[in-house]
Amino acid sequence: MKFIVDSADIGQIREAYEYLVCEGVTTNPSILAKSGRNPYEVLKEIRAFIGKDADLHVQVISTDYDGIMAEAEKIASVLGKNTFIKVPVTKVGLKAIKALKAKGYGITATAIYTSAQAYLAAQAGADFVAPYVNRIYDIGNDGVAVVEQIQNILDAGNYKTKVLAASFKNVGQVTAMAEIGAYSATVQPEVLWKLINNPTVDAAVEAFKKDFETLTAKGKTMLDV
Repeated sequence: MKFIVDSADIGQIREAYEYLVCEGVTTNPSILAKSGRNPYEVLKEIRAFIGKDADLHVQVISTDYDGIMAEAEKIASVLGKNTFIKVPVTKVGLKAIKALKAKGYGITATAIYTSAQAYLAAQAGADFVAPYVNRIYDIGNDGVAVVEQIQNILDAGNYKTKVLAASFKNVGQVTAMAEIGAYSATVQPEVLWKLINNPTVDAAVEAFKKDFETLTAKGKTMLDV
């Protein structure tokens, strides 16, 4: 499963890329708002850092068809290839997804809460479907089960559409995506680091260090014994 960083904070993105194997960045209007900066200034900075070959997912704001189409054209023209236009899966959104795919745009169908939405987006030609795992739990449904159902639909229909799972609260939700075979997951930095930060592991490493120093001397490593 590929990791995508869910952030518009260039510092967080740099740190994730330094330590982990990351395949791109996703943003949304709420994430961009946190930056307090011009959206295109932020997005161009991200594109410059991740390079032209990495995936960058950027969401439209308009809710009418003409607005979505116009925004998609500008986003792609400013940010270049491998920029995927995030379009919420509404009735109008599905119309726009069909039209944008016909024009050759990369599309990420977003704001997905049901397998039916994902199915319709795949039918419309979306490259990615982004189910909101934790938000699905928030409305009383099983987020992991919904994504598994989506994955089964995509596999059974032999769609080219891939899952880009989003909205996570804990490590278990992220690892469940890998277990069910999701193609990718976009994870917020605060959840991303929980995958590795573990006091028990830290304690074990410290114990190994102390035992070795008992054998040799304080501060010694395998370089100088």
